[in-house]
Amino acid sequence: MKENDVPYMERTRNFYRAQGYTSDYQWAHYDDVPFTLLQKPLSKCKVAVVTTAMPDSETGRAQRQVHSCASLPIPSSMYTDELSWHKTMTHTNDVASFLPLKQLKRCEDEGLISELGNRFHSIPTEYSQRNTRVNDAPEILARCQHDAVDVAILVPL
Repeated sequence: MKENDVPYMERTRNFYRAQGYTSDYQWAHYDDVPFTLLQKPLSKCKVAVVTTAMPDSETGRAQRQVHSCASLPIPSSMYTDELSWHKTMTHTNDVASFLPLKQLKRCEDEGLISELGNRFHSIPTEYSQRNTRVNDAPEILARCQHDAVDVAILVPL
């Protein structure tokens, strides 16, 4: 670690304190992970992406709720300004670096997956694990089930 680097956990605690939260963020942990093994080969699976980036639109900027967009055409930009990432060391100009739709489409073309889901889903970053667990995660699950998706790739930014 470089001299001026701030460890992620400390930076996150400071970020939430600066927003007025009085207790430090409690990182999610589960004794039983709510994921399942694949029931068929990945080459037979329809795959969706779930990201914390929002659509780069007025709706995406204003909306702090689950949002779904068509996977194709691949968006040329996503709204990431309010998310916490090292803005002096990197950028989010390359959508493919955090929204792997292009890569998954290539995997579909090569037969590595059966199909790219027709939508990708944006989920807001939340201080409240309860809100994520009780509201957002079930909504994402329902949307993936509606789209008949077998696998969801979670891509935090």
